[in-house]
Amino acid sequence: MSVSISRQSARKISLSACVALAAAATFASGAAVAGDTVDAQLKFAMQRDLGIFPGQYAQYLATERLAQSQGRAIEREFGSAYAGSWIERNADGSFKLVAASAGARKSSSIGGVEVRNVRHSLKQLQQSMDLLDASSRARIKGISKPLTGVQSWYVDPVSNSVVVKVDQGALDRGIDFVALSGADSGSVRIEETPGTLQTAATIVGGIEYSINNASLCSVGFSVTRSSTKGFVTAGHCGSAGAIVRIGGAQVGSFAASRFPGNDRAWVSVGSGNTLQPWVSNYSGGNVIVRGSTEAAIGAAVCRSGRTTGYRCGTITAKNVTANYAQGAVYGLTQGNACMGRGDSGGSWITSAGQAQGVMSGGNVQANGNNCGIPASQRSSLFERLNPILSQYGLSLVRG
Repeated sequence: MSVSISRQSARKISLSACVALAAAATFASGAAVAGDTVDAQLKFAMQRDLGIFPGQYAQYLATERLAQSQGRAIEREFGSAYAGSWIERNADGSFKLVAASAGARKSSSIGGVEVRNVRHSLKQLQQSMDLLDASSRARIKGISKPLTGVQSWYVDPVSNSVVVKVDQGALDRGIDFVALSGADSGSVRIEETPGTLQTAATIVGGIEYSINNASLCSVGFSVTRSSTKGFVTAGHCGSAGAIVRIGGAQVGSFAASRFPGNDRAWVSVGSGNTLQPWVSNYSGGNVIVRGSTEAAIGAAVCRSGRTTGYRCGTITAKNVTANYAQGAVYGLTQGNACMGRGDSGGSWITSAGQAQGVMSGGNVQANGNNCGIPASQRSSLFERLNPILSQYGLSLVRG
């Protein structure tokens, strides 16, 4: 069996200075408006964490809008050869939208899209992903060989592979897991990554709340269900009925919760509480929540939580399966904004104010966070917001 193994998760991607004229026109026409729509504190955080400077905001936002508006169209155009799309940064600091094809396609009819030819289609990669998930679900506690050391797995269109992340020194366990699953080893890459995968609720995280006066997590986003007020958060933070306090005052309780399998929950609060369409930037201000449109791989995204505050990074993978000690969680999104224990349930939001999800977990080191791990090796996982809203019949509070 041949499994491609990398000891560093940094992806070496060939860069191109080629940008289609149609995209250039879009960037030019939208530059002033796009630049003005970015919150000042968010600009600071994007510059600090991502190196996106003032002159680059408008071009980045235009690329983000192109990814959101044309993602489905690219998938339809490429058909069965479609192998994913993502936002990528050029060597000169500009951004572009890349689409991959497992066919012989050399270009796209959609302006501003760079096409790359790859070996595996997204469907083929998903087949390997499905086999890994099925193998995880079929394990019997106390009988099956433990998956200790295997952190997570997901389809990565950027590297055109299914990435299996393992603890440092646990490569053999990753190889065994892939072999037993029956997944195509030629489509799998195993990566060692620092830290160990943990949920982030052990010590304490948006703004902080406590559960049954025993543990701490972070508020995700304000929501309503008919006339009932509440907020979404991570399922591992508390079970249905658990009492929630903010600032020492009892505000409500967990109305529903699911973990593992998923990591989603919502808390109902009393009518006397005020819901705001904001995410704290931990600098004395707030980012306004505008909606919940999901961003593309490569898009800038920031997260807010009580332990590490407001941190930014990019989306690096989608549909990630996390192998927590309590059981596997499926369908997570991975970013590289740093996090720590206590940030659980906290908000993930884009530069345009689009709510993405709630903090689930990450490859936490002994110091309780993964901020000391290079961004290229950082796994910070969040549960997508829209499925939470759909499952529980919730409406997002927007500004």
